[in-house]
Amino acid sequence: MPKQKRVSKKQTAKVAPKLTKTEEDLLWHLENGYQLESAIAGGPILRNLKDQSTMRTASANQSTIHALEERGLVTETTDGLTTTWKAKKKS
Repeated sequence: MPKQKRVSKKQTAKVAPKLTKTEEDLLWHLENGYQLESAIAGGPILRNLKDQSTMRTASANQSTIHALEERGLVTETTDGLTTTWKAKKKS
């Protein structure tokens, strides 16, 4: 009989937590031609990169963005008073 390898508890694979519906929606927009912007005075908005139109996110807030950033799904750039997030490219 072949020997079975023992896997220590420290070596268990980490599974990424599932995204909430709000996070999924926001990420979908970022992957489909939008960028997320946030200014000091206002909440996050989505900007369509084709026609520059904007729309407010109904349920996304800074905590939603922070969660996506912690998971490595979005990247942040700061330009003066505005912060912009874009979806990271899939590898």
